[in-house]
Order: sequence, then structure tokens, then C-alpha cells
Amino acid sequence: MFMSVEVLTIIIAAASLFVALGGGLFAGFAWMLRRMDERFNQAEASVNERFNKVDEKFDKVDEKFDKVYNEFDKVYKEFDKVREEMSQLRADLTEVKISVARLEGPTPRLIWPR
Repeated sequence: MFMSVEVLTIIIAAASLFVALGGGLFAGFAWMLRRMDERFNQAEASVNERFNKVDEKFDKVDEKFDKVYNEFDKVYKEFDKVREEMSQLRADLTEVKISVARLEGPTPRLIWPR
């Protein structure tokens, strides 16, 4: 089969055009991927910075909560001491009531039995 120089030139030009367009598309796609990676890295760095700031704030709040919990523990201990003292006072008061009742004797009755 015989091809003329013009047909061969057109085929070579078309092939080189396809190679150039393919290379351009490949280069453009690679550039777009690189730009997207840079943008994702920037966005990730920004989000990480925000999360770090929020984590610091949460750590401060956690420290405050720990202080409050410690204060609550102190208050609960004081309540326990007061409860113990109240129990002791109740026992002492019962003993005092019994002692006073013994000193006073039995209560006089309004109606004497026959």
C-alpha cells in the first residue's frame, strides 16, 4: 500500500497533536492535583490549629472542673463530719432525756385508777 507524503504528514501531525493534547491534559491534571493537595494541606493546617485552640480551652475548663470537684469533695467530707456530730448529739440527747425522765419520775396521771 502506497501513502503519499501529504497523508503521512497529516497522520504524523494528528498523532503529534494527540500526544501534545494528551501531555497537556496530563500536565494540567497533575497541576490541578498538586494545587488541590496544597489547598487540602492548608485547610487541614487551619482546622488543626482551630482544634488545638479548642483543645486548650477544654483543658482549661477541665482544670476548673477538677478544682470544683475537689471543692465538692471537701464539702462532702464536711457534711459527713456534721452528720457524725449530729448522730453523737442525738445519742447524747437521748441519754439526757432518759436521765431527766429518771430524775422526774413517772408522769402524774390525771385520772387515778381505782
